[in-house]
Amino acid sequence: MDDIRFKITEAARMAGVSASTLRLWESQGLIEPLRSATGQRLFDQAMMDRLKTIGWLRTEKGLNPAAIREVLKDEIETASQAEPQAALKTDGDTTSAIGPKIRHLRRQTGRTLQSVADETGITLSLLSSFERISQGLSLPALHTLAACFGTTLSALSGQEGGDHRQSLMRAGQWSAWPATASGVTIQPLAEGRHQMECHRFVLAPGASSEGAYRHDGEEFLHVLHGRMQIVLDGDQFFDLTDGDSFYFESTRFHAWRNLHDAETVLIWINTPPTF
Repeated sequence: MDDIRFKITEAARMAGVSASTLRLWESQGLIEPLRSATGQRLFDQAMMDRLKTIGWLRTEKGLNPAAIREVLKDEIETASQAEPQAALKTDGDTTSAIGPKIRHLRRQTGRTLQSVADETGITLSLLSSFERISQGLSLPALHTLAACFGTTLSALSGQEGGDHRQSLMRAGQWSAWPATASGVTIQPLAEGRHQMECHRFVLAPGASSEGAYRHDGEEFLHVLHGRMQIVLDGDQFFDLTDGDSFYFESTRFHAWRNLHDAETVLIWINTPPTF
């Protein structure tokens, strides 16, 4: 599986950008995809790691293509060597990568990639890649994958540590789950395993759940600012804006997306802890 190659559409989805963006990066000299015998662009694991680095330099550092090329010359080799070790660490600002934890659970239970792919409906290539780089899966797929191993996304993201009796989270000092879904930032608002899972969601323009999902429990959300849409059971649409709240049963199929041309920020609570 280490020699797997991704087509441009699949690589773009995993990187959280469009295929046209990858073609632009190629024209700018940032990437050099492999080519099939027919000239089709292909992306190996090393190139996928490079896409992650470029995306981070663009969005987090605001660098232009020329600056990114210079940074990559000096830092890409060091960053690539440090990444496997960093993925295993947990500090006050970040949580451990979910992918390696899933791989550990799979191997611990004696499961093959194929058996997990068959059970969850996630393609073998995406599952294999996710175990390595913790990216490329939608939230519904992540929830299904966690349930396959009898756990939750909160547990995999390290949210269950800390004092179970009380939790103080200062404004602006939120940690964040590892970035998995494109444009979706999930920030725990309470540490430890409690009857309620409290999160702050930040949805980039166009961000969505990328499909419907359901699970045990009940949910409450409150929009701080922005505009989003909740879809229940595939045919009930609810548009929410600043100050709106919504409560529903988690056993109903639910999907959502940001309708705002800027970030939408909301408080989202699940109970019991099944998210």
